[in-house]
Amino acid sequence: MALPAAAQYYPDGRPIPPRHRYGNAYRPSMPAPTGNYYGFRVGFGLATVNSDSKYLDANKVRTGLNVGLAAGFLLTYQAPLYLETGLYYNEKGGKSTYNGDKFTYSLNYLEVPFVVKYRMPVGQGVTVEPFLGGFLSCGVDGKIKDFAQREAYGSFSDDYDDNFKRFDGGLRLGCGLGVGNFYLEGSYDIGLANVGKDDFDDTHTGCFNLTVGVNF
Repeated sequence: MALPAAAQYYPDGRPIPPRHRYGNAYRPSMPAPTGNYYGFRVGFGLATVNSDSKYLDANKVRTGLNVGLAAGFLLTYQAPLYLETGLYYNEKGGKSTYNGDKFTYSLNYLEVPFVVKYRMPVGQGVTVEPFLGGFLSCGVDGKIKDFAQREAYGSFSDDYDDNFKRFDGGLRLGCGLGVGNFYLEGSYDIGLANVGKDDFDDTHTGCFNLTVGVNF
C-alpha cells in the first residue's frame, strides 16, 4: 500500500499533479505531456483535381486560402499522443487546358479534420508533431470557368453534369513544429471520395497545405 502512495510524490515530498503522472510512477527522464490545447490556423494550399473526365482533370495547381480553429485532446498520460480536430475553411480546386481552352475550378469547403498527433519534445519549448488521420468536407461555394466559352457556373450546381459533388473526404498526413505557442505545419490531403457526378469517371481532390498559427 505504501509503494503506490509514494509514487504520487516527487522525491522532495511535493505531490505530483495528475497530468504529470505516468501510471502512478514518476519518471523524471521523460517530459510529461501537457493538457488539451486550442489554436488558430491560417495559411495557403496548392490544390489540384485528378479525374478520368477530360473536362474535370486539372493539370495545374490552384492556390487558395485555408483558415480555421484547431483543438487537441490528450489521449493518454503515458505518452504525448493527441486527437486533433477543428473547423476550417479551405479553398481547393485546380486549373487545366484542354484542346487549347483554359478551365479553372474553385472548390471551397468547410472541413473537419480528425488526426492522431504525437507531440515529441526535442528541446526547451520545442516539439516535432507528426500526425495521420482524415478529413470530411462539405462544399459551400465554387465556380467552374470556361474561358473559351466565356461561361462560369457553380462547381456544385445541380443544373450541370460536368461538375462536382458537394461532399468529399480522405486521408490527411503531415508534420508540425511547435516553438512555444507558435506553430508551423505542412500537410497533404488525399481525397478518397469520387467527387465527380459521373460514376464511370473517378475524380479526386488533392491539396498540399502550409499553415502557421498559435496554440493556447
